[in-house]
Amino acid sequence: MLGLPYLSAYLDSIGTSFRHGANFAAAGSTVQPADAKMLQGGGRPNPLALVVQIRQFEQFKARTADLYKQGKSKSGLPRPEDFSKALYTMDSGQNDLDVGIRIMKEEEVLTYIPNIIDEFASAIKKLHQLGARAFWIHNTGPIGCLPFYVINYPPEPSNADQNGCVISFNSIAQEFNNQLKDKVSQLRTQLQDVYITFVDIYSAKYTLISEAKEHGFTNPLQYCCGDFPMGCGRSAVVNGTEIFGGSFNNPQEYISWDSIHYTEAANNWVANHILEGSFSDLGPAIYNTTR
Repeated sequence: MLGLPYLSAYLDSIGTSFRHGANFAAAGSTVQPADAKMLQGGGRPNPLALVVQIRQFEQFKARTADLYKQGKSKSGLPRPEDFSKALYTMDSGQNDLDVGIRIMKEEEVLTYIPNIIDEFASAIKKLHQLGARAFWIHNTGPIGCLPFYVINYPPEPSNADQNGCVISFNSIAQEFNNQLKDKVSQLRTQLQDVYITFVDIYSAKYTLISEAKEHGFTNPLQYCCGDFPMGCGRSAVVNGTEIFGGSFNNPQEYISWDSIHYTEAANNWVANHILEGSFSDLGPAIYNTTR
């Protein structure tokens, strides 16, 4: 879309080029490090929480600087001066809320949100200390509209909106987003040499879900890979017969790929509308970040 290559994963570093950046994200990882309650409750969060990812970035930056000083081969690495000119993209929150919904009452999840937000803010401040100056921060999407939650936690009629989404789960996501937006405003004040773009992923995705048919998609609460009870790419025995959770031939017509993640077509729609700027809060312009 932007003509740039996908970012290589930091942990897949053999023969990899990080010239255009690195991806420190980890599947299923959370902002808040896993505690005993998360682990005992069966939430199974990835141990590579945000604080670990920040440490990996710190190591990457230091190692890059060392190699440049030593004059070692560095064609696959960013230049030391690139770190302060880079765009740091943060998309966090859904996995924390997912763990909370699975192991806590909804009221407990709400009380947990400030801890998540504070941990996230600490990560931003640490990155700032390490030279980061431009951030692109996403809020979290309408978790109550993911087919996984609608199927596994079917709402009462009074707790379902016009799209069939779980209202109470979406309310948790909205509370998270409100607190995250407030924290971003505080960070803009505290870190006055930082430029933060705050992207309203929630509204972008909910708009697509509400207008699915208008944009060529089928029922937004259906998904195209896997079928309950077996997941995408997995097998399960149903009534004595082994069934494989394969994908449909028309994924471009679905919003949800596997009941949790979005399809490429849906992500493309969301990305296009974000790039138009209608879902972004740019905040005050501090300086020109172009090179």
